[in-house]
Amino acid sequence: MRIAQENLTFPAAAPDFDTPAAHRPNGQKPHAALRHSCTIPPVSTFRTRAAAMSEPIDLSQISPALKAEILAEALPYIRRYHGKTVVIKYGGNAMTEERLKQGFARDVILLKLVGINPVIVHGGGPQIDQALKKIGKQGTFIQGMRVTDEETMEVVEWVLGGEVQQDIVTLINHFGGHAVGLTGKDGGLIHARKLMMPDRDNPGEYVDIGQVGEVEAINPAVVKALQDDAFIPVISPIGFGEDGLSYNINADLVAGKLATVLNAEKLVMMTNIPGVMDKEGNLLTDLSAREIDALFEDGTISGGMLPKISSALDAAKSGVKSVHIVDGRIEHSVLLEILTEQPFGTMIRSH
Repeated sequence: MRIAQENLTFPAAAPDFDTPAAHRPNGQKPHAALRHSCTIPPVSTFRTRAAAMSEPIDLSQISPALKAEILAEALPYIRRYHGKTVVIKYGGNAMTEERLKQGFARDVILLKLVGINPVIVHGGGPQIDQALKKIGKQGTFIQGMRVTDEETMEVVEWVLGGEVQQDIVTLINHFGGHAVGLTGKDGGLIHARKLMMPDRDNPGEYVDIGQVGEVEAINPAVVKALQDDAFIPVISPIGFGEDGLSYNINADLVAGKLATVLNAEKLVMMTNIPGVMDKEGNLLTDLSAREIDALFEDGTISGGMLPKISSALDAAKSGVKSVHIVDGRIEHSVLLEILTEQPFGTMIRSH
């Protein structure tokens, strides 16, 4: 288990980016200075200011030499992930704040243009809550899962498969990408079965939480066909069962299963916190399966983080080479995770 340093080192002054590297103090590299000064604030900042996030970078103030060096630094990562699949669980503030939404759309387009295959699985909890409120219903959760009766399921399908998905697809297409929206029903993508939640207070008993499902099987044919035709799949986490019912499935669980079936090189889960935090509020940058089990046991990981971390760990155990929980409030967090060497968020390991 690794804990992020409380204080990051920031340069006292901006380096001279046009000076040859051999003549810079201490061999200072412009791209390293940019990362440390423009990406992740100290962990204490997130603890004391819950709304803290990085300031937008004014690209007009970056010299051409620095821009070239930043692009050159990304080259090894572009080579590493070229032709590979990266599954991204998209959710949290990154889905509701306009600046972050536009940044995310541009990021996935860039990944596609350099030969990486992004697959997006989106959530939509806040949007579902708003829609339920309009019809006088209050969302209820058990162990991080939304209790879903028939009326709630109708709202979930309309919000996720309609409003939210189309917003993402439209934005990506607006910026020059080619996105296609899917639900688990399309092409028989997600076969689901009813999820019965274990009752923690009564071992051996289960709680019925309605039309909430777990993934029984995934047929990736439609996703692979879209990838081969240069499209970006945008998937709503709605499955269908043998009983003919639709099932609301946690988006983190769908992302993890899909990453496994697609043999993805990387699974990136976006959230509204810097990563997995310990009870003192420190960022844990590297977690093994054993350490995660301990955090489950002592209650450090709870609520909505339970399905997220469980899914991340299952994906790591099933062969997904790299699994990361990242802060979606940071602009361009997906690019920072995939195309730079900067440690970012929490990495989940199976061993």
